[in-house]
Amino acid sequence: MAALRSALACGFGRTENRTLGTCREAMSDLILFPHPDFPSIAVTSISVDAGRGHGGKLSVRFHVEGTLDDVIWPEFDGDAGRADGLWQHSCFEAFVGFVDEPSYCELNFAPSMKWAAYRFDDYRAGMRNIDDIQTYGHWTPGEGRLEMHAVLPELGDRREWRLGLSAVIEAVDGSKSYWAIHHPPGKPDFHNADCFAARVAAPQHP
Repeated sequence: MAALRSALACGFGRTENRTLGTCREAMSDLILFPHPDFPSIAVTSISVDAGRGHGGKLSVRFHVEGTLDDVIWPEFDGDAGRADGLWQHSCFEAFVGFVDEPSYCELNFAPSMKWAAYRFDDYRAGMRNIDDIQTYGHWTPGEGRLEMHAVLPELGDRREWRLGLSAVIEAVDGSKSYWAIHHPPGKPDFHNADCFAARVAAPQHP
């Protein structure tokens, strides 16, 4: 996997450059932070391994820790297909685009194994479904682990990626917490360019 580094990898409103170590198969560790206005009653931490493969492949593994029984996890209903509105409940997300372009893709994966993929021309502009995509993933109940993979051919060239990783966690009391690599000031907004806080180099030629 290519090297991944975080440009804004500390909490709310902080900017600290750091480079993350990688090896050929292991992926780089990132920490998600809860939005300060929306703490979680159940989750204490979310870490993410993320990496980039050839042909526009993004691989992400989320690991949630805390009192997992106090989280409402959408259940698998036998259909691991596309669905809108996943962000309204517990959901894991990735936002990815080239560093030199305003356009980006949004990927949503739920523990129910439902998924969604959207393309935007700019900040929340020109939203449409991505049809040319391959996705697969796995949720481990009781362990708080979700693994997701997506192949986006349109992001397959060798330019550097900007990457945002985030999660929405819905607790049994109905409260929601919003987690991201970085939160800009104001309400939670994962589409904000400041949330695209990681940079991912193109993978080396095999």
